[in-house]
Amino acid sequence: MHMICPLSMYKETSLRICLLHCCRGQNPKCVCQRLAREECWDSYWHREEAREARSRNQDERWPWGQAAAAAQSRKPVGPMTGKAAEQRGLRQEAAPQDAVQGLQDSLFSSESDNSLYFTYSGPSNTLEVSDLSYQVDTASQVPWFEQLAQFKMPWTSRNSQDSRELGIQNLSFKVRSGQMLAVIGSSGCGRASLLDVITGRGHGGKIKSGQVRINGQPSTPQLMRKCVAHVRQHDQLLPNLTVRETLAFIAQIRLPRTFSQAQRDKRVEDVIAELRLRQCANTRVGNAYVRGVSGGERRRVSIGVQLLWNPGILILDEPTSGLDSFTAHNLVRTLSRLAKGNRLVLISLHQPRSDIFRLFDLVLLMTSGTTIYLGTAQHMVQYFTAIGHPCPRYSNPADFYVDLTSIDRRSREQEEATREKARSLAALFLEKVRDFDDFVWKGEARELDVGTCVESPALLQDTSCLQTPTKLPGAVQQFTTLIRRQLSNDFRDLPTLLIHGAEACLMSLTIGFLFYGHGAIKLPFMDKAALLFMTVALIPFNVILDVISKCHSERAMLYYELEDGLYTAGPYFFAKVLGELPEHCAYTIIYVMPTYWLANLQPDPEPFLLHFLLLWLVVFCCRAMALSTAAIFPTFHMSSFFGNALYNSFYLTGGFMISLDNLWTVPAWISEVSFLRWCFDGLMQVQFKERPYPIPLGNLTIPVPGDTLLHAMGLNAHPLYAIYLILLGLCGGYLVLYYLSLRFIKQKSSQDW
Repeated sequence: MHMICPLSMYKETSLRICLLHCCRGQNPKCVCQRLAREECWDSYWHREEAREARSRNQDERWPWGQAAAAAQSRKPVGPMTGKAAEQRGLRQEAAPQDAVQGLQDSLFSSESDNSLYFTYSGPSNTLEVSDLSYQVDTASQVPWFEQLAQFKMPWTSRNSQDSRELGIQNLSFKVRSGQMLAVIGSSGCGRASLLDVITGRGHGGKIKSGQVRINGQPSTPQLMRKCVAHVRQHDQLLPNLTVRETLAFIAQIRLPRTFSQAQRDKRVEDVIAELRLRQCANTRVGNAYVRGVSGGERRRVSIGVQLLWNPGILILDEPTSGLDSFTAHNLVRTLSRLAKGNRLVLISLHQPRSDIFRLFDLVLLMTSGTTIYLGTAQHMVQYFTAIGHPCPRYSNPADFYVDLTSIDRRSREQEEATREKARSLAALFLEKVRDFDDFVWKGEARELDVGTCVESPALLQDTSCLQTPTKLPGAVQQFTTLIRRQLSNDFRDLPTLLIHGAEACLMSLTIGFLFYGHGAIKLPFMDKAALLFMTVALIPFNVILDVISKCHSERAMLYYELEDGLYTAGPYFFAKVLGELPEHCAYTIIYVMPTYWLANLQPDPEPFLLHFLLLWLVVFCCRAMALSTAAIFPTFHMSSFFGNALYNSFYLTGGFMISLDNLWTVPAWISEVSFLRWCFDGLMQVQFKERPYPIPLGNLTIPVPGDTLLHAMGLNAHPLYAIYLILLGLCGGYLVLYYLSLRFIKQKSSQDW
């Protein structure tokens, strides 16, 4: 027999779990604290059986069921009699609800402090949606590369009328500061489309009618950036920075330039305190591959990144997705507390559990883009009970009513029937709220306490900070902050750095020992040419893959930060290029040194420096090519494919596999932009130009001028200084291409298409 705990929140916690919690003395309202654990269990077991018997006789209901029962049994017996009965019912409900709330606070509070550390002291905000109809073009939401994979031309599918459907139909509501609105519904109900329209990021859609107003003004991208913070569904943070460092770097580039360093530090500490992140402030953020904070704490860090500039409106896209129920409840409690700090909070969820549902101020239930219910969470059961859909006993209202309004697509008949039911419910709600200005259904007044927050007196006076930054830090400060952030993140990734160093050392030793052991006897000319070509050709392959992989791992974060206006493409470009130079230099030194001395190349300092500089340039050119490739193509697979295709083309036309004089037109053109060809040409000139080289001819060894050998391979057409200039030009060309890609191509990740 599965017994239900009478003190558990909405009777969803098993008796055994709750009793173990109570017997530890953690619940101040536990009536059996003084009993032994076994006595407590036996006492509650028999007491629960008796309570269940009384419940069946008296038809007790849980809080939502009580509201439904009251709505069904209400009779016109006179105003005084009805009011007295309702007051008696509220008094009877108060005691168990207090016990439930006390247990809930003890279970779900990550910190005992329930104060507001960081309130919004600006003017109140209003978000109004008026008669909004939004058309979604499903074909445009399919990435162009996926359409090509299906043998479809992207420009032809966008003109198809069959791919267009209404994502939102005649939606109207008004939300004010201090309220948290939850948009719930099944998949395809229009939640994502609504957030896209409100945030001004409606990719692949068109507003057919209506408008969105913020504080009475039509919404524009500039107004959105000024008033609204958008927290995306997926966390995009650098994994090797701590929580405090992540917020501190964002504070440097997001807060106004008039802020002093002390004010920025105080803002960071206020946000950490408000989001209850003190216990993990010095812990790495982490990700799926790097151990760090928990999923709920990482989600709160993402909220803190947006909360730093103290916005009045906070919009979150499915903030509880991927979190367990306990963590999700704590997160929504945090959002509820933020709403009580004079903020407007709008979140989208699938089907929140019951204790999360109680935290909402307003609930918007949608299906197929239409409104089924918009009103307070505590009146939702009352509304649906009045129209003939009461919530069953012990059921979660969110689950029940989302299932009630979902579209069943298992068959054509069921789909049409559920659509017709949804249309009738939407029409009925529209009729009931037609006379309300805010389109919110008003039920009978019933106070259902969802927790209170105590505002800190010190913070109520904090109005010195501008709520809307008018002048953000300039490009120089953005660059310095970004390069410090990149260096901090990269140099803390010790496993990756060690792997790259071991990779360079292993390749160098492999090549060096292959040509080691000849002593004073010089290698044959073709063997030394092969040594120089392999020295050039082996290193770029790994560099290209590493850079492309790293760029795509940061691509989503870059896209979001550019879209939010944290910085522009220019500062990020210079920070990215210059921030990788320390690793690039160390990598090149580790690779060049062993090979050069093991293979017994020219021992003089000048040839060594020229040799090192050529390899430094070719590795840098590889990085620049990989950066531009990663920025141009939308997925890692496409970028790595085209990067490797370019590398193989340059490899084959490098001048060693086939003489440059024997190439036909197209490969000859490719060889002109092949950095492998020019580096190989330079290395050969450093080792052989103006130096006689012994060539064995039978039993004889004939010294042959090195220029003659170079001319025979077609590698002496340009002087050495020109080769350095050509390599610099190729590096500059790839960097310009990389900057233009950042500037004009949206750096969407594969999950954002």
